[in-house]
Amino acid sequence: METLLFEQEGHVARVTLHRPDAMNAFNYDLLAELGMVVESIRINPAIRVVIFTGSGDRAFSVGADLKERKLLTDEQVKRNIYKIGEVFTMIENLPQPTIAVLNGYAFGGGMELALACDFRFAVDTAVMGLTETGLAIIPGAGGTQRLPRLIGEAKALELILTARRLDAKSALQYGILTNIAVAADLQEMVDRFTGELLGNGPIALQQAKFAIKHGMNADLQTGLAIERKAYEITIPTEDRLEALTAFAEKRKPAFKGK
Repeated sequence: METLLFEQEGHVARVTLHRPDAMNAFNYDLLAELGMVVESIRINPAIRVVIFTGSGDRAFSVGADLKERKLLTDEQVKRNIYKIGEVFTMIENLPQPTIAVLNGYAFGGGMELALACDFRFAVDTAVMGLTETGLAIIPGAGGTQRLPRLIGEAKALELILTARRLDAKSALQYGILTNIAVAADLQEMVDRFTGELLGNGPIALQQAKFAIKHGMNADLQTGLAIERKAYEITIPTEDRLEALTAFAEKRKPAFKGK
């Protein structure tokens, strides 16, 4: 792939936006390749955690490629907007836990990709924001929907309508980020958090994520029904029996995702 790097180490997949000369801005080729990779991850049972980051040390992604955008027809712009929304929804719907590692600037679509992930870690020098209203447009890849669900309507209105840029510390205080670290410690922090996830039953992780994501958009009784159905899926698994055996034998369980 020309605009994307993919690597898998053990049960962890790492997807890197790879247009460093363009600060990892999204052109149509990158969106198309990202969609194909995300679909391959979705159906890969060996992958239990997915990490998204950007090439270089300047940017996670600065959003849409505005140089490309100037050359597109209105129809092509609509195509790109549909594609970026589709791909980010695919990321949000991945069964595996997802982590965005913000290694620098994250504006517009870059911020929206991070919001589509379950967790967000950032270098302490990162700057981010949904800055589209400053360009006389609005966030069009989920930002107006995912940000208020994450931090509340009033704060989301404040940030989107002002096109405000946040430093990492401020984004952490707003509740956008899971944690921040200096550049030298960021990878270790992410690895430690990933290890916490990998120590648990992979089917249980996926079902817990499913119950939370779908239950949040339903009334309480429907959410509780979703939770019960998700729990029932874990009952006949080999991993659940392995956990009981390991507890009795006073050892760590060896989960197989079965």
